[in-house]
Amino acid sequence: METKNIMIVGVGGQGSLLASKLLGRLLVDEGYDVKVSEVHGMSQRGGSVVTYVRFGDKVYSPVIEDGEADFIVSFEKLEAARYADKLKKDGTVIVNTQQIDPMPVIIGAKTYPEDILDTMAQKGVNVDGIDALSLANEAGSSKACNIVLMGRLAKYFDIPVEKWQAAIEKCVKPQFVEINHKAFELGYNF
Repeated sequence: METKNIMIVGVGGQGSLLASKLLGRLLVDEGYDVKVSEVHGMSQRGGSVVTYVRFGDKVYSPVIEDGEADFIVSFEKLEAARYADKLKKDGTVIVNTQQIDPMPVIIGAKTYPEDILDTMAQKGVNVDGIDALSLANEAGSSKACNIVLMGRLAKYFDIPVEKWQAAIEKCVKPQFVEINHKAFELGYNF
């Protein structure tokens, strides 16, 4: 199998590291060679967080170069636009339609770009937008956006839902398993 590349991008505190841990666990359990690399940019202060997940028969490097990502899972619209150049021509951006203002917007030095997802689509990017926050709230916790997005990503894979659910059970604390199962199902069935 050729190496597949997934980027998980977001803002600090959104659970992107748990999402990458879950994805890595699932892919290892499926027998793939998996490399995961995390880049934190002031993540504890709401800065950008990027995780590379590469898997296949044999993976030699954890880094995804420009034009190599099969999928970008973005926890926020502006982060999707920021990393769109990493996407393959036939790749897909799965994006939470939530807007989180970065510091320059908060202090009034910049304005948040309008119609980011439409602009990306007009440039030929395959955009799969989902209101992950609403679905996470429906599941019982706004913090479950990450798992809603993993549920949406699962639609693009031939891995049974039960195996994704088993990976959730291995990666989250027992008291949060039920909420995360529901969040995954809502994202998957969106």
